[in-house]
Parts: sequence; structure tokens; C-alpha cells
Amino acid sequence: MKILHTSDWHLGHTLYNYDRSREQQAFLKQLTRIVAEEMPDAMVVSGDIYHYSTPSASTQKMYTDGMLEIHRACPEMTIVVTAGNHDSSSKLEIDSSLWNHFGVKVVGNIERNQEEVNLEKHIVEVRNDRGILKGYIIAIPHVYPQNFPILDTETPREERQARFFQALQDEVEKMNAERLPVVLMAHLSIEGSDQTGHDDTVGGIEYVPISAMGGGYDYLALGHIHCPQNIKGSRHCARYCGTPLPVSFDEAYPHSVSIVEIQREKAPQIKTIEIENPMPLITLPKEAVDFEEAIKLLEEYPDDKPAYIRLNVLIKDYLAPDCNERASNAVKGKNCKFCYIKPNREKHTSDDETKHISIQEMQEMSPLEIAKLYFQEAEGKEMDEELCELMNSVVQKVKEKSILH
Repeated sequence: MKILHTSDWHLGHTLYNYDRSREQQAFLKQLTRIVAEEMPDAMVVSGDIYHYSTPSASTQKMYTDGMLEIHRACPEMTIVVTAGNHDSSSKLEIDSSLWNHFGVKVVGNIERNQEEVNLEKHIVEVRNDRGILKGYIIAIPHVYPQNFPILDTETPREERQARFFQALQDEVEKMNAERLPVVLMAHLSIEGSDQTGHDDTVGGIEYVPISAMGGGYDYLALGHIHCPQNIKGSRHCARYCGTPLPVSFDEAYPHSVSIVEIQREKAPQIKTIEIENPMPLITLPKEAVDFEEAIKLLEEYPDDKPAYIRLNVLIKDYLAPDCNERASNAVKGKNCKFCYIKPNREKHTSDDETKHISIQEMQEMSPLEIAKLYFQEAEGKEMDEELCELMNSVVQKVKEKSILH
């Protein structure tokens, strides 16, 4: 079975109030072309279709138009979409019955029929244009660990997630007499995964060991982490495909979709196809320099070259009040867009080597002494009297609270 694995589209995302719909539409067009060229048996989208749980009408139309074009590019291909932590599971499922007519299976939540959990909802058969069964996809949307359903009274609350994953794989095992490939979809954080550039400020997710995913799949199609990677210790059968477009400047790595060829009980064959971003995110320069040097580089940036730019500036004390205005003026008439200044505080070198203290020494020090050491190392100067007084008052309040309790 051949699948296209993608996730974390974050349609509707804006970057420092700049609209990104042109880039997102360009991605969907590239994805349509890739589908037409690769002709996969299935495309799996492992969560975070939208960036906001209440996407605008234009963003929803972009998604609908894009999915219809992808379907037309390969009508026999099965498409499976699951909700991520950014998505509204109920809103994503509103049109699920209609999408079924276009070979698109949308799974936004776990469905309970009275006291029974509808496991069948999460199991998708993949068939070719002649109706021949090629494999199975187990589609599990984002669910917080504490919200997984109770399948039996013996399973402790903290093990419900692992129990649910394994129960679905056990169901497929009963159906899978021909030993066809099984793909498991999930939107979560696996322990040991590379979080480079990832921002968890929206719906941060607890880490899950790879062992909790069960053992009945041939490929684990993961979403949520934006850095593309195979998970260590998974025999190369568990992978984050990553975002097709960067969501922040710190996601400074290639963005792609994954083409995966799967044979039962064999290591999947994975290749990546890079997505071209018509409006790249550029940090200028890569190594921080003083503001005047940075603004000169911005002024010299080619007029016809599109990009979002953040300035990487080295500062001693504080930036001048007009620095953002000067940066904005520097890009007037250019195709690039200035976003913000990334300040990097200059490290003050001292003739004395950094003082190393033992645990015993730290235990003998007062909170203020520890705070002053940290401040000296972080800021390169001594904590002033006002800060010391503030720190002392906080320590005193904490002590008083501890006595009361």
C-alpha cells in the first residue's frame, strides 16, 4: 500500500498580522500535483487542518476547494482526515457525510453509542479502483489522555489511551485475514521527538511513550510536531511528516510531505517531497549583529525578492524606540515584509571565571544570593538595589504563606 502522509496544514494562520492565504493555496496546488504524479492508494492528514478552531469562511472555502481538487487528481484514492489540537472536532465533522461521497473520511472525535464506543468509525478500508482491498487505516483524532473512553473497568485511568489504541489494532487484526498493511494515525507528542522550533502555547500535549501506541501497525502516521523525523526505536515505522509550511521563524528546516510504501512486516520505504514556499521566513542575518548593521542589511535586501523577515539584533541595554519604525520604512517598496526584531542580549565577559558551586553550597545560600548569581550570569551585571528589595519581599511573603499552611 502506498500512502501520502501529511499533517499540520494550519490553514488560516497569519504571521504578525500578515495574511498567508497565498502561500497556503500554493501548498494545496503543489499537493494536488504530487497526488497526480504519485497516485497513492491513500492520503492521510494527521490533524491541525486549521490553525484556529473557528476558521474564517474564506479559509474553510480554501480547504474545501483544495480537497476537491486533490480528489479529482486521483479519484480512486482514499483520503482520511483527523482532527488535531488546533481543530474544532465537531466543526470538522459537520460535513463528514457529504465528504464520504468524495472518498474522504473525516474523524473528529470518539463516538459513543449509549455505553458502547463506536470503534468501527476509526477503521477505514483502503481499496483500489477495482475494489480490491489494499490495507487498513486506523484514524484516531487528538484526544487529551484523561478524556479517552472507558473500554473496561479493569483499566486504570492513566492507561486508557494505550488501551484504546490497542483495542482498535486488535479489531483490525480480527478483520485482516490477508495480513494486509495497517496504518495508524495519531496527533500527539511522542517521548524523545525533536521539538525544534515547535510552539506549544496552543493546547500543549503531554508526552506519550512509543510503547503506548500498541504493536499492531506497520506505519504510524503522526501529526503535531512540526519537525519532520522518524521516531527513534520504532524501526523507522513511526514518523512525523512535519508541516508543509513553517509556522514560525524557528522552524528553519525543509518542509515536505512523505510518500510511504508499506508492505506487511517489512520496514516502510519513505521518501520526502519538499514543498516550495513562495514567501519564505528569513532571519537576517543568521548570527546576531548590532542594529545599525542589521538595518543596513535590510535596506540592501533585493527589492523583488519575497520573504517575511525578522532582524537578528545584538543589544547591550535596550533597543531605540524608533527601531521598528526604521525597519518598516526600510522595506517600503520591496516585496519582503518586516515582522519583528529578535533581541539577543550581549554577554558581558568577566576576568573572573564563572563560579561553580556545589549542591551543598547552594543549600547554604539564601534565595536572594542564588537569584543574584543567576542575574549576574544571565544579564552580565549585578542586580540593582530595587530588584534585591523586590526579591526579598517575595521571599518573605512565600515564607509567611508557608507558616500559615
